[in-house]
Amino acid sequence: MSLPREYSNLGFDPDALREKYQIERDKRLRDDANEQYVEVSGDFAHYVDDPYVEREERDPIDDEMNVVIIGGGFGGLMTGARFREAGIEDIHVIEAGGDFGGTWYWNRYPGAQCDIESYCYLPLLEELNYMPKEKYSYAPEIYEHSQRIAKEYDLYDGAIFQTKVTELHWLEDEARWLVKTDRDDTLRARFVVMSTGPLNRPKLPSIPGIDEFEGHTFHTSRWDYEYTDGDHSGGLTNLADKRVAVIGTGATTIQAVPFVGEHAKELFVFQRTPSSVDVRGNAPTDPKWAASLEPGWQRARRENFNDMVIGRPVAEDLVNDGWTEIFRTLASLIPRDADKAVSPEEAAALAEIADFKKMNGIRDRVDSLVTDSDTAEALKPWYRQFCKRPTFNDEYLPTFDRRNVTLVDTSETKGVERITKTGIETGGQHYDVDCIIFATGFEVGTSYTRRSGFEIHGQDGQTLSDYWADGLRTLHGFSSRGFPNCFQVGFSQNGFSVNLTSVLDDQAQHVAYLINEINARGAKYAQPTEEGEADWVSTIRQLAVANTAFFEACTPGYYNNEGDVSARRGLGAEAYAPGANAFNRLLKEWREEGSLDGLELT
Repeated sequence: MSLPREYSNLGFDPDALREKYQIERDKRLRDDANEQYVEVSGDFAHYVDDPYVEREERDPIDDEMNVVIIGGGFGGLMTGARFREAGIEDIHVIEAGGDFGGTWYWNRYPGAQCDIESYCYLPLLEELNYMPKEKYSYAPEIYEHSQRIAKEYDLYDGAIFQTKVTELHWLEDEARWLVKTDRDDTLRARFVVMSTGPLNRPKLPSIPGIDEFEGHTFHTSRWDYEYTDGDHSGGLTNLADKRVAVIGTGATTIQAVPFVGEHAKELFVFQRTPSSVDVRGNAPTDPKWAASLEPGWQRARRENFNDMVIGRPVAEDLVNDGWTEIFRTLASLIPRDADKAVSPEEAAALAEIADFKKMNGIRDRVDSLVTDSDTAEALKPWYRQFCKRPTFNDEYLPTFDRRNVTLVDTSETKGVERITKTGIETGGQHYDVDCIIFATGFEVGTSYTRRSGFEIHGQDGQTLSDYWADGLRTLHGFSSRGFPNCFQVGFSQNGFSVNLTSVLDDQAQHVAYLINEINARGAKYAQPTEEGEADWVSTIRQLAVANTAFFEACTPGYYNNEGDVSARRGLGAEAYAPGANAFNRLLKEWREEGSLDGLELT
């Protein structure tokens, strides 16, 4: 795409950068794509054990219920809260952990912090009259906020903790869902809401010998403080005589590695693809600013952010951080004169230039913080800004100047080659270690039922796995034909935003509307019509063409299903391309029209 003449003197060569990005992408592509990870079951099931609470024994529950919500993270919390506000009663949340919190119950690794501004990310701030302590909240505060929501909306009453759903069966004669659990519960629910989260099931790399290592191992989502000592704020003193390996360099590693590097005798960080690491610049909340806020400020701020991060013009960038910087740069490139308005093609070209500028700055930052030139070069990300989730940290890069810390670049071998009894082998070298920490993230792109841990049997015995075998089939992302009164909240065929909680909040309110309408219209259940579902799937896929092309050119990762975009299974792969705010406007118009178009009531 050619650029307007006034942008010809950029100080860098866009063609050379495109070629570099392509080379770096291609050398990391693997034929096994998403199959390169092993499921945490069988011999690996202990990686998802709960290290935080003792199992409480109880008798099985045999009962009828109005609503069962599966998952007690922010999706379940928002659904429960908005249902309460809508007058929906008899709500039961089933959660595998020992408390509410989801991600923030499980992820207690040192340094865990939200990468989205807390004033946008922590939901229900106005409703609960709570203001976060800092611009970017740490895990303990977010976990406490989860509990605050549950208490305020009486969600502990009826919560079923330390329990995993094992299967769902639709009972046509009763118009209810039979919900079975690993505690031998038999629950019959009129409505089921699945809120298991897009990133909930830890994954392990399928490295030969992973089951042969004789030292200590754990996954970052179940941090083993008995082994390391310390807590979220650090103090990992038990590592003083330990040689530690961390496999993976995503958002978790960026936050945890500075603490491990501070205490370990030796630390080896095994990296296949470097993350983009920008300035964090956290700061305490300004009480004067907080006092000046007008009612409705959080929704306005969230919507402003949602528009900014997909490049939609706004009058003012309210969040003004690393997420939105690239779009401030883009805005500065587009001429303001009406007679110089750019075409859509020119706008796309300018967006790429803004991206190049941003990522050049990210790479320059590596050089400014890392002394060793080879290490610095290996830490530089060569891809578009949103090919992988950007990270923000002020301590990660300087950690590689510590004498006890070594970066092991595995890009040429497409990952670690082998794990042995005593350590890790890759690139012709063997690294003896006492402990391997898997910072390998969560399953994305595998089947919904594998990630949730249970199968869903709808009308006539149809399973959701089979129904979605060739891709998602939903109406507005919430429900599928053949699975009545069963709703899902999260990332499916709906409005996507990197700020997940804003998406969940609006989805919860919409599902509450649906349930109340089903009841008000005297129906036993509702499900999409064939035509309504087909039309929505067609809409999603027609609008996704540009996004698909973008992610196809990206380095492999969970955003693009490890480089295999044909399967349409990366995070947000089948999202409503115009974004979360546009999706919410569409739903608002749908509700106001009032006919429940595309929905069949029985």
